[in-house]
Amino acid sequence: MSDHADPATGHHAVDIDKHVRVYITVFVALMVLTVITVAISYLDLSVPMAVTIAMFVAVVKGSLVAGYFMHLVSEKKLIYAVMLLTVAFFIVLMALPVITHNIGYWINE
Repeated sequence: MSDHADPATGHHAVDIDKHVRVYITVFVALMVLTVITVAISYLDLSVPMAVTIAMFVAVVKGSLVAGYFMHLVSEKKLIYAVMLLTVAFFIVLMALPVITHNIGYWINE
């Protein structure tokens, strides 16, 4: 490819090649993580351990998709603040059944 800028877009072919390489690398990483997820499902793990590992792999895969395919890697700090707030609400929602179960247990004692 030539190193000349396209007058219509202003992009250099080298820049485009760089982005394509990043997308291919992320795609390969997602495929490897998918294979790891399937391999983990065949291991004889306890349910909590299997869910923990699966959630970790899913978070990594989701971060790759959001960061590169949704272009959040180059976003401003406000976007990160909104994402952190979302994660905080998600953690509270996941912990809510445990908290309410324990409160019910303590009340009935």
